[in-house]
Amino acid sequence: MRTPDQWLASRWRRGVLAALAGALPMFAFPAPSLWWFAYIALVPWILLIRSAPTDRRAAYDGWLGGFGFMAGVHHWLLPNLHVFTFVIAALLGALWAPWGLLVRRFLAGAPSAGRIAAALVVVPSGWLTVELVRSWEGLGGPWGLLGASQWQVPAALRLASVGGVWLLSWLVVLVNVAVAVLVAVRRARVPAVAGLVATAAAGSAAWVAAPRPAVDGQVRVAVVQPGVVGGVGSPGKRFAREEALTRRLAGRGADLIVWGESSVGFDLARRPDLAGRIAALARATGADILVNVDARRSDRPGIYKSSQLVDAQGPTGDRYDKMRLVPFGEYVPARSVLGWATSVGEAAGEDRRRGTRQVVMDVGDGLGVGPMVCFESAFPDMSSRLAENGAELLVAQSATSTFQQSWAPAQHASLAALRAAETGRPMVHATLTGVSAVYGPDGERVGSPLGTDASTSAVYEVPLASGVTPYVRFGDWAVYGALLVLAGAGAAGGVRAVRLRRTGPEPTAPPARTGRASRARPGH
Repeated sequence: MRTPDQWLASRWRRGVLAALAGALPMFAFPAPSLWWFAYIALVPWILLIRSAPTDRRAAYDGWLGGFGFMAGVHHWLLPNLHVFTFVIAALLGALWAPWGLLVRRFLAGAPSAGRIAAALVVVPSGWLTVELVRSWEGLGGPWGLLGASQWQVPAALRLASVGGVWLLSWLVVLVNVAVAVLVAVRRARVPAVAGLVATAAAGSAAWVAAPRPAVDGQVRVAVVQPGVVGGVGSPGKRFAREEALTRRLAGRGADLIVWGESSVGFDLARRPDLAGRIAALARATGADILVNVDARRSDRPGIYKSSQLVDAQGPTGDRYDKMRLVPFGEYVPARSVLGWATSVGEAAGEDRRRGTRQVVMDVGDGLGVGPMVCFESAFPDMSSRLAENGAELLVAQSATSTFQQSWAPAQHASLAALRAAETGRPMVHATLTGVSAVYGPDGERVGSPLGTDASTSAVYEVPLASGVTPYVRFGDWAVYGALLVLAGAGAAGGVRAVRLRRTGPEPTAPPARTGRASRARPGH
């Protein structure tokens, strides 16, 4: 019978196991939303890397696990990007190869208490650095950050107001490392338990000390979700449905009405008839209407996605052009090289143009509204900057109808909870076809979400809050701390290497003589 070590000696079996282990965290995200699973989901992957016979094999295990993680969290792209989904996952998965080296260096064999204590800090910092790098828009953005799996846990949302989603990711990985040590290294269980206790104590202290949002009013916000109407590419039918649903809001006392992304498929400057119809709706409902225009502009070349405010007199001039675009969905990076992706999936045939600055719009009686468009709600820095610039209400206009039957709509809506908690500002996530949801300044849900089967409009009483969260005030300190930890670990490793070169390896005892050698006569 084969032992586990013999079974894992096969590179192929080990590679498949690494990819499967890396994919496990996908179940912590919506739609399954098994948030508790995030705290043990990395343990099989960590144990596998720990058993790697060489650094090279550990790097491979990190890479293949990273491939599994990216493929699992983004599996809903498969019907649209096809094989290119795996290409992207393989490229981004390579970011976890250095993380695999860190895991082996600190946890392989029988690590001392000092190495375990260092691992509890260094390994989570390495993971956070990987998340930072892959969060660059050109590499796909911060979709599926491990800390985002905690969007429905009130205590975690409170910690997000202190250190953002980055702090949550760091803590989740720390717990996974501690659990892996408890499972595999009996002699090091004391420092592992001590690490868990210290983490719980520090987290509790931050939870208690973190200022709560001071609620000082409310605003009535209506969300219009037309649903799938005449197919995704039917802007005329969709507009008519949005118009009918908005008209039903008359007399409901809404202060602001929000339509989803690409809710208007025509430039309003070129279609004054449509602008007039929206203005008539604003007069009938007594509320400003925030629409989203996806069209070729009349005042500049190219196609833009723009949040545009319309009041009773027409478009107000308050306009925000989307700044961060979805790779392949809205533009093809290095199109001259990767343009072939349009032939194997639903990549953008023409690149959208980018906006240059964020905008806080003045709605009604001086309400500051900070709009974002779809993918942008995944970026913590965008919502934080809007809060700094005076936004009292965050709004994300989104459309996930391409992925209607997948996990994507629920996962996208969950990001608004984190952005609300991080900034202490309520957030409205309004979509064309669901899931639409509203979250208060503490990140907890307001009212009932609109699912992917709904074609309706709904009014939400949204609490407003004042004050500044520690995350908005101090920014991404958790990320900077992780980089400092890695720099310190690298410096310490360099010092040890220099010392070993100077002193040489420690002397070892000579091998014991065998019985025959010990009986040899002198001179022989």
